[in-house]
Amino acid sequence: MIRGKKSVRFLACFFLCFSWMVFLAGCANNSLENRDTDISSSLSYERSMELQYAGQFAVDYYKDGYTLLSVADGRSYLVIPEGEEAPEDLREGINVLKRPLEQIYLVASAVMDMFCALDGVEQIRFCGQEAENWCIEEAREAMEQGRILYAGKYDMPDYELLVSEGCSLAVENNMVTHAPEVLEKLADFGIPSLVDCSSYEDHPLGRVEWVKFYGVLLGKETEAEAAFAAQAQQFQQIEAKESSGKTVAFFYITTNGMVNVRVSADYVPKMIEFAGGKYIFDGLDREGSRRSSVTMQMEEFYQKAKDADYLIYNSTVDKELVSIEDLLQKESLLEDFQAVQEGRVFCTTRDLYQQSMSMGQMIEDIHHMLLGHTADMKYLYQLQ
Repeated sequence: MIRGKKSVRFLACFFLCFSWMVFLAGCANNSLENRDTDISSSLSYERSMELQYAGQFAVDYYKDGYTLLSVADGRSYLVIPEGEEAPEDLREGINVLKRPLEQIYLVASAVMDMFCALDGVEQIRFCGQEAENWCIEEAREAMEQGRILYAGKYDMPDYELLVSEGCSLAVENNMVTHAPEVLEKLADFGIPSLVDCSSYEDHPLGRVEWVKFYGVLLGKETEAEAAFAAQAQQFQQIEAKESSGKTVAFFYITTNGMVNVRVSADYVPKMIEFAGGKYIFDGLDREGSRRSSVTMQMEEFYQKAKDADYLIYNSTVDKELVSIEDLLQKESLLEDFQAVQEGRVFCTTRDLYQQSMSMGQMIEDIHHMLLGHTADMKYLYQLQ
């Protein structure tokens, strides 16, 4: 009997997870293009935000300060001005968020940098990282001083803490799609959840432009415009450079010896291109999914990347490497690679994944790498 109950629970969880993934795949293509701005008879639509690069969210403005945020996963959020109420006939399925939006549970670590750029850290009350895991000083200090509390990782939130402290919104990373029961549980407790989709943007500045999304949430749209403009200016200075024609592989080795690389349409290969390089895995697609990376056998990686001019090891998932010997200890076959033999192997700093507002700097670092100006880099360093 117990075994039967476990099987039922397993099948239910499997079905929920499968349904959620199918939902994401379908909505990613259709929800924003076909969105209906007529969401209530008492709300008068005025205009939509003009986005330059982002394609994973949309912003629609209504009279009297009401704003609708739509995300490519199919979820939408009506931001209510302070002192106002949600329309009684609001279209079903729209989450209601009232300003001032405080007591936020921030699980998506890459979003913290955007909150810092908006001077909005004080609106975060909980997060999914321990203090020592933050590379962002402002976040670490807030936790050490008790202004931000650790409330568990994406798959094991401290529901009791979130409810007792009045959490108003959970900002999740896309890993939560593997634990859809968490989103269900949060909803049961009356906590709306938002899955950050910035990592699905194809353009580096599309990812940065998500600062405008959070600017709307926090009521800091002027700050968001300024933060985005600063990154766009740095990007444009690098984009104007000539291509070097040098090939670059960006990867990390998994615990089971496989190699994880970014798909060709991801923003990381675009950064390499804008910096003057050429991503070695040209034509590597998403195979019908929204994923930003794929995992391949070492033999396939060897065949395609052996002659790459540069190797960049992604330490944001794995730990930072100190030397080329550290890399070879992970996989001895890499010794045959041209970049290893010629000493053109680089590693990202561990904090890169938290620095979502530094895309321009990362592009500049890759550009310096291609020019041999290794002393001028911030998020890359050369392995000896």
